[in-house]
Amino acid sequence: MVTGFDLVQEQLRIAGGAGLSLQQSDVHVTGHAIECRINAEDVARGFVPVPGTVTRWEPPSGPGIRLDSHIASGASIPPFYDSMIGKLIVHADDRAGAVERLQDALGAFQVEGVPTTIALHRAIVRHPQFMSNNLHTRWLERQVLAGGFTG
Repeated sequence: MVTGFDLVQEQLRIAGGAGLSLQQSDVHVTGHAIECRINAEDVARGFVPVPGTVTRWEPPSGPGIRLDSHIASGASIPPFYDSMIGKLIVHADDRAGAVERLQDALGAFQVEGVPTTIALHRAIVRHPQFMSNNLHTRWLERQVLAGGFTG
């Protein structure tokens, strides 16, 4: 999102034997991006994966919003694989703009049928310490989950 290039597409090109379609001098970083991994998990039960059927899937869309997912309403979440059902990525000119865009995108994201980590992400991106970028590696555990977050 910050380079304007689809790096996955470049990886697939290379894996298929083609060369890169760009040079290092073509790559310029602009703005700020934040990613949320949306998982079919029950946060209140210690992030246990929850298989099932997605009965409603209404992801956010719009400028600066990207969702990488294979899910649609009616999709089955099997118990045999990783519980990640999507990666929500937002981009804006700066971190404050990206946080605001992520708040809006998560607020619009509607999933029913299986529990997801969306409510946890909503709580995280609205937390004053996250908004001010005052974080550390144990922040989630100490500031959000220690309070008994249940979604």
